[in-house]
Amino acid sequence: MKTKKRAKSSRMHGRNMGTHGGGARKKRKGHGHRGGTGMSGTGKRADHKKTLVLKLYGNSYFGKQGITSRGTKRDKRLRMNVGDIQNKYKPGELDLSKYKILGQGTIKGKFIINAGDASKTAIEKVKAAGGEILLPVKNEKVSKKPVEKNSKKGNFQKKEKPKKDKEVSKNK
Repeated sequence: MKTKKRAKSSRMHGRNMGTHGGGARKKRKGHGHRGGTGMSGTGKRADHKKTLVLKLYGNSYFGKQGITSRGTKRDKRLRMNVGDIQNKYKPGELDLSKYKILGQGTIKGKFIINAGDASKTAIEKVKAAGGEILLPVKNEKVSKKPVEKNSKKGNFQKKEKPKKDKEVSKNK
């Protein structure tokens, strides 16, 4: 047993850390676990960090976005509404072969538009104004003939094998 104790102030230093022997500094702050520094701990249930994240990135930070399967191809065609064509171009021939023409807005001039694709309403509006939309010819897919199946389950019909006449030929 020691006879002389060192002063408490010299004993409770916590060498090299300045944490009074309590390990890591953040463990003894009395402010809970904050999920680390910076953007760490900013998951769905981040609570106090959620305001920071929403301010920086908006609601698109949380949850899934975008295409979920590799096989799904994104439609990358450019689009232009009929009303935009009226505002941007003068009546006459236009080459908008990279665009799909959509039917929002009104059109008054006579436009002859070469387009990659067009909606039904766009075609109707341009025709009503005295113009037309020229579209590329699409190749039709060759469909296979449908296989006929019996409508009732378990209604299997046995195919009869053609009977062969057995001729016994005696070759001597």
